[in-house]
Amino acid sequence: MTEVDDRVCALLESHWDDARGYCVPNPTTYPHLWLWDSCFHAIVWAHLGDERALRELDATLAGQLPSGLVPHMRYGGKRSDSYLGPLEATSSITQPPMFGHAAKVLAERGFMPSATTLDRARRGLDWLWRERRTREGLIYVVHPWEAGNDHSPRWDDFGAPGRTPEHYSRPARTAWNKDRMYDVSFDDAGGANWSSSFVVCPAAFNAYVAFNLAELAELLHDRELASRAEQLSETIDALLWDQDEHLWSDLPLVGGGPSSKLPTSDGVMPALVTADPAKALAALRQLDDPDRFGAPYGPANVARSHPSYDPSTYWRGPAWPPLNYLFWLAARRWYLDGAAEALASRSIDGALQSGWAEYWNPEDGIGLGAAPQTWTGLVIAMSNSNSSGGVPAVLSPSEGVSEQ
Repeated sequence: MTEVDDRVCALLESHWDDARGYCVPNPTTYPHLWLWDSCFHAIVWAHLGDERALRELDATLAGQLPSGLVPHMRYGGKRSDSYLGPLEATSSITQPPMFGHAAKVLAERGFMPSATTLDRARRGLDWLWRERRTREGLIYVVHPWEAGNDHSPRWDDFGAPGRTPEHYSRPARTAWNKDRMYDVSFDDAGGANWSSSFVVCPAAFNAYVAFNLAELAELLHDRELASRAEQLSETIDALLWDQDEHLWSDLPLVGGGPSSKLPTSDGVMPALVTADPAKALAALRQLDDPDRFGAPYGPANVARSHPSYDPSTYWRGPAWPPLNYLFWLAARRWYLDGAAEALASRSIDGALQSGWAEYWNPEDGIGLGAAPQTWTGLVIAMSNSNSSGGVPAVLSPSEGVSEQ
């Protein structure tokens, strides 16, 4: 094992709870199970060659509601201090459904998920397609916590406090997020289905859904899922591409405004699934552009030239390990091997410099948020340029694309 492997193995071991069957992201700050965190943990375990990859993925899907919704949290020991819906054991909202990709990576590395787990993963994606799709064909979320980037400046026009670094307050923004849960309505199974103040089709969340549809489709040889992935990818391009920014923007349905087009790195994510090389390359190349997202320990989450950029403030500029991992997959998909290698190197440097932090300042690598945080172990996947886990053939470009 390499030094990175050793460090990642120690990281996950120290956060593993054998009784629960999953890693807590950070015992103090994040003592519960989070949906996409545990999917990433499963991927890391698989790269370590550890069968706990299967237990972690099983635990992620074990809280699935009868409707098919996969909750974004399973409470560990006691209910969350925040109101997250009417259910006692889990939250009532969801999160990026990274379980399709996780299942495929596990299978490729010799850890085939059980039929029960694969069925749950399919039903989770089917629920999003059936219950959270607009007439135009996009997927919507009903709370910033569902999108993953909960303090993003893209939510500023929904009434969230703090548009600039001088006025931003994380406690005030967190309080605003908590209050938005009281605007959410729920179905008979206890799952969130709408909000009176926040409903949006985020470019990144739609990309995550299309990506995981495609990944699970390839693993299961499922033509219906593959067709859905292609449909969603085409709709993202048709409705969300912003020609001025050369990024994909968000589409507000309830609330929102111009901030939905603010240049954040989330707007690069549909490069994971688009079939349009011009759009993909225009977006991906901004990850290395110092006037956009390119930074020594980057990519920054907000364009460095934008007034709202703050490299040390939560979701207002820092670099994030799971986003770096997904950008790395997108770069490899489009044969940007040099960019992918550079991104992997910067991510590993950031993980080490930050003390395996939840996120870090992209300018100097100083750790931010919870530390150590388990999803930072994703650098183990990026440290091996031959590792599996790319976008499936159903959505892959038919020909190589030059970096020049």
